[in-house]
Amino acid sequence: MPNCFEGLTLDQERALYGLNGAEVVRCKFEGPADGESALKECRNVHLTDCDLKLRYPLWHVSGGSLTDCRMTDTCRAALWYDDNLTIRNCDLGGIKALRECRDITIEGGSGNSTEFGWMCHDLSVRDFALTSEYPFLHTENAEFDGFRLKGKYSFQYTKNLTFRNCVLDTKDAFWHAENITVYDSVVKGEYLAWYSTNLRLVRCKISGTQPLCYCKGLILEDCTMEGCDLSFENSEVVATVNGHIDSVKNPVKGSITADSIGEIIVDEYKWAGECPITMRKADDIA
Repeated sequence: MPNCFEGLTLDQERALYGLNGAEVVRCKFEGPADGESALKECRNVHLTDCDLKLRYPLWHVSGGSLTDCRMTDTCRAALWYDDNLTIRNCDLGGIKALRECRDITIEGGSGNSTEFGWMCHDLSVRDFALTSEYPFLHTENAEFDGFRLKGKYSFQYTKNLTFRNCVLDTKDAFWHAENITVYDSVVKGEYLAWYSTNLRLVRCKISGTQPLCYCKGLILEDCTMEGCDLSFENSEVVATVNGHIDSVKNPVKGSITADSIGEIIVDEYKWAGECPITMRKADDIA
């Protein structure tokens, strides 16, 4: 079997099954046979400038790379149970694009996949733009740098994630997440990080209603908060905020410092505990 497959159109079931140490260049996985699992069980396989339009192409692949490749919305469940792959400047389409993978590096490119990155471990994601409804559910041990997300229910039940210079436009992010650190990023969306544990936000721009409630071990360092009402409800939090917070409700433990706070709500539903609140510019209270 040759070590290089170039310029082919392949539509058969398991068309290149079990390759070991091969280059696949400018190939198209499409056609009337509509075959699945084109590159299943491959080892050290490198795809360059390929079009993947058929289902389940890369399952149980160990070692290799995809560079300048394109997956359409018909390429469902494209990368499952893979390890030690680098994905460079690729367009990842199709539902459930990445699942239960390990040691994956994504550099550049974009994705549009409803359920992306579920139950993965040891990811590095850099300069990648993703549109996804449920990205990275139950994923652990990942680093994101220059990552841009348009999502909804993002990073739920995740553990040990680090973000740098990212733009996260997503509601319900980081629910039940543990050990998350976000540096120098924009975090937009409703109901941010409810029920999270050990979330740390450093020099971040946070916006959206009812953020950071029912948290434990929550830290904000030199962040800003825009349009954030009913913040920190029943949370254990140490926060230093530059600027204004619309309102704070029933914080439980720690301390909150901001330039000004529009309203501080302490009612009969507050959990037991004390959380001192300091306003640097008390005269600016709305």
